[in-house]
Amino acid sequence: MTISSRMGRGELVIEVADTGSGIADTDLPHIFERFWRADQSRSRHTGGSGLGLAVVRKLAEAHGGRVSVVSSPGRGSTFTVHLPVGGDTSEA
Repeated sequence: MTISSRMGRGELVIEVADTGSGIADTDLPHIFERFWRADQSRSRHTGGSGLGLAVVRKLAEAHGGRVSVVSSPGRGSTFTVHLPVGGDTSEA
């Protein structure tokens, strides 16, 4: 897993990338929904509650930001959080 951040254009951009199994294109529209799991056979005992990414999205939106994902099955996923910052953050 790789975590990186940068400043630019009035926002902080945080990227979290992995080299896992990736997310199928048909699942991508749902991953930020509460209680949704890509692997429907998983239970709370064998997997998460399906709340993590929904919480991330709501927190980003509560601060005026947004979150997105790009994924390729078999190659991994990159989640990007954009959060606005005050003042001039342009790079010199």
